[in-house]
Amino acid sequence: MQPLDPRTAFTSRAVLDANEPTVEKNTDAHITDLAREVAAEFSETTYAPGIVRGLFQLSDFVVLALLGIISASMMGGAIIAGMSFPVMLSIAGAIMFSLFLLSVDGYSILDMNHLAPQIGRTIGAWTMVIVLFLLIFYLSETPIDVNRGWLGIWFISGIATVSVMRAVESLLVRIWQQDGRLERRAVIVGGGDPAAEIITSLETQENNDIRICGIFDDRDDERSPPIVAGYPKLGTVDDLVEFSRLCKIDMLIVTIPVSAEKRVLQMLHKLWILPLDIHLSAHMNKMQFRRRTYSYVGNLPTVPVFAKPIANWGGLLKRVSDVVIASISVAILSPILIGTAIAIKLDSEGPIIFRQKRLGFNNEEVVIFKFRSLYHSQSDQTAQKSVTKNDSRVTKVGRFIRKTSIDELPQLFNVILGSLSLVGPRPHVPRQQTNERLFEEVADGYMARHKVKPGITGWAQIHGWRGEIDDDEKLKQRVEHDIYYIENWSLALDLYILAVTPLKLFNQDGAY
Repeated sequence: MQPLDPRTAFTSRAVLDANEPTVEKNTDAHITDLAREVAAEFSETTYAPGIVRGLFQLSDFVVLALLGIISASMMGGAIIAGMSFPVMLSIAGAIMFSLFLLSVDGYSILDMNHLAPQIGRTIGAWTMVIVLFLLIFYLSETPIDVNRGWLGIWFISGIATVSVMRAVESLLVRIWQQDGRLERRAVIVGGGDPAAEIITSLETQENNDIRICGIFDDRDDERSPPIVAGYPKLGTVDDLVEFSRLCKIDMLIVTIPVSAEKRVLQMLHKLWILPLDIHLSAHMNKMQFRRRTYSYVGNLPTVPVFAKPIANWGGLLKRVSDVVIASISVAILSPILIGTAIAIKLDSEGPIIFRQKRLGFNNEEVVIFKFRSLYHSQSDQTAQKSVTKNDSRVTKVGRFIRKTSIDELPQLFNVILGSLSLVGPRPHVPRQQTNERLFEEVADGYMARHKVKPGITGWAQIHGWRGEIDDDEKLKQRVEHDIYYIENWSLALDLYILAVTPLKLFNQDGAY
């Protein structure tokens, strides 16, 4: 299905809305019905072009290396523990093919839907590999007769196999492009002529993969009309925060010149909590930066301000490690899981698992699992009252499993299902309070915790900030540690936190 184009689908609707003295809004949100309809059309997840390109490149390497080894074995080559000459040559040839193809832009997603040029580049790159090997054999005085047979089979089978793979990949790319799965979705912040120039610049580029989802601007006068270059203005910057949680967008392009420093800073203070790339458009600014300072959205020069954390390969790597480690952990800890479940059932009436809504990635609500540690009749779904020392609501078994964090182990299933990560900021219940103040009112930047998926354990937890939040400083310290983790994430940091967590759990106060 072709994705919605906001220009054609909602132009008349936007004009009608702009001429009405009031705009109907849903009672559970602040954005207009128009913005909600646009968000619904962009709610499906896209595929990161970098990951798709990398997977195509990896498949080439694996297939060509295997074909080389198989071809050598067919011709009687000895394959010993992966260290024989044909094996090493097969791996080297697969690497060289990828490098040659990269040098001629052979993995460009934008060009992948044109099959004939892709086949031509593939044959050319593979031919160069084989010719280079023959030249190396000649110069090193290696007998060519010994290797001619398997090189010939490898050459022919490589061309045939990779050509078929390119045909399939080209078909997939065309389908994904038609479905809008390979586009980069952008929202323009700031309206009027600057926004119109940016839109025109992006849409006139050849092979443009940027899709404009709408415009948001705080101004409501002649400088910011309701329709800009055919796109409707969907709301204010505050509305954009809600809009971004209803759809899958990749970046914000701020059109306000850096000379309007105060206004830019006010907007960025609102927007930095979003898990998006945020760029300041540089094409209209009189202030000149060094060329290497700029980033480019298509051919549009921008100044990158915030980057989406744990994106692309980092996100994929984190997800794979989450599933693998969580699955192994469930298998290893199954006796503890089963024993705890039996103990809870014998200790008090009620369900074994306590389900509670928490705030997850991008401030979306998720249901997490915990072993029930409170008497069922006194369960607190909204966490209005924190569990304190010697709290009468906690069962005998509950006191032990809370102290040792065994009550958190069912969240391993949340990790496998994808609503949590092993490591990340701990998820809180919606509208949680301390001293009758919402968490986001107490700690500046609190909402930025939701730029990544929440976790079972985290940087704050291993530094002692776990358990009851009964004063402002405890919350501020948690937020500070969570933001540090987000800004400094690496797989090594995750593994360190996981390794340290069991040691810290038994040497901390504050968990009741």
